[in-house]
Amino acid sequence: MSNALFRTKNVEQSIQDTEEPEHALKKSLTALDLTVFGVGVIIGTGIFVLTGTAAKNTAGPAVSLSFVVAGVVCALAALCYAEFASSVPVAGSAYTFSYASLGELPAWIIGWDLVLELALGTAVVAVGWSGYIHSLLDNAGWDLPAALSGRDGATGFGFDILAAALVLVLTAILVVGMKLSARVTSVVVAIKVAVVLVVIIAGAFFVKGGNYHPFIPKAQSAASAGNLKAPLIQLMFGWAPSDFGVMGIFTAASVVFFAFIGFDVVATAAEETRHPQRDVPRGILGSLIICTTLYVAVSIVVTGMQKYSALSIKAPLADAFKSTGHPWYAGLISFGAAVGLTTVCMILLLGQSRVFFAMSRDGLLPRFFSHTHPRFRTPYRSTILLGVIIAIVAGFTSLSELAELVNIGTLFAFIVVALSVIILRRTRPDLHRAFRTPWVPVVPILSVCASLWLMLNLPAETWIRFAIWMVIGFVVYFFYGRSHSRLGLREREAAAAGNAAQSPRGTAD
Repeated sequence: MSNALFRTKNVEQSIQDTEEPEHALKKSLTALDLTVFGVGVIIGTGIFVLTGTAAKNTAGPAVSLSFVVAGVVCALAALCYAEFASSVPVAGSAYTFSYASLGELPAWIIGWDLVLELALGTAVVAVGWSGYIHSLLDNAGWDLPAALSGRDGATGFGFDILAAALVLVLTAILVVGMKLSARVTSVVVAIKVAVVLVVIIAGAFFVKGGNYHPFIPKAQSAASAGNLKAPLIQLMFGWAPSDFGVMGIFTAASVVFFAFIGFDVVATAAEETRHPQRDVPRGILGSLIICTTLYVAVSIVVTGMQKYSALSIKAPLADAFKSTGHPWYAGLISFGAAVGLTTVCMILLLGQSRVFFAMSRDGLLPRFFSHTHPRFRTPYRSTILLGVIIAIVAGFTSLSELAELVNIGTLFAFIVVALSVIILRRTRPDLHRAFRTPWVPVVPILSVCASLWLMLNLPAETWIRFAIWMVIGFVVYFFYGRSHSRLGLREREAAAAGNAAQSPRGTAD
């Protein structure tokens, strides 16, 4: 049984499975498309919202350093992702990588983790997008009925029709084809980056040096030691990193880390890339470098425009311009945020459908969902299923308390990928690697340590919810996935054929 749980799917078999006509995806993406996808999914909620939250509650103007820390953690993971994506150009990202190195059960765990991460991330972003649209509609004097705009203040119940509609429209775009998705994303990303550059350039004229003092303030308060909302590291050691000025930068980094979530989605599109060995590493690293630069610049400008203690939690960029007497910028920024969150939502949905598709193609989930559309060559069944489910979740559920689950899921995936690089280097030294992670095993080990540190800075209740989801995953695997595994079926068929050939009766026949 132990061998069955940790059986690996070799790289050659993974690539061969992608060539089966009923499971083949269309290859249409270039390095530029992947970079645009990466920028499109990274620039969103983080840069428009989390800058204010992290600066006001923990890091002050030093939030710019928090973005650097989070960016470094992602860069370490990106180097590991780039090697895997260039060596194993198959849909599924960390799930596929771990299947080739760690075995079936670890692959299932990471795949199940990614399903939660990307689904929840999509729903959270859709709800955030709806909020910006409502703000724009209110400015124009248009109001939706309370029952169709999310939570009804009177009854506590409602359906966010805008959030649900966004998910369904994007689902339809993804079903039609990746190239159409890339074109839509290119236009939207161009608008979004232009708005971000306006914030940086225009805001620089309103920066006041006094707003940067103190640059690294002491935290005003820390959660009590017995509070599950406190960082796990506080419950473990009886103190919170936010109690100390410099350490508050790392606490804020665990918050703004959400701003970088999505660059790994580029790896899930490897199977749909024309030259994955060359273009996927470029797309991953290029998008991460661009976005980290923009994040640091925006955080420096915004905390210089307005005192960190006065920053808005919900709309820090827009309110910073209001504080300077230029409220018309707020409308422009709200528009850019709404446009930006559209691409984030679409690419997260794309990533989840590809992970689900890869798991079903391997038999760990029903293979009904692994068939591609005869015309568009997209995994339309899994895309439609997940799109409908996420639309319902986004319409009915307030997910603010669950957003940290996205962070912990992503960091967990980073750890698995880094470990997989080390293992595959030892087990398959002959494997062709168009991109090689430098200084192995130093870089992967640093990636593991950095990711684990940020995980420990997340609330303890997030760890509990994550553990519950993992337990559910184990139940699904042992009651369905293990017995339906395509790799397991192949092994059993090979064993049966071998036994038949060796039996005296079989020889006589």
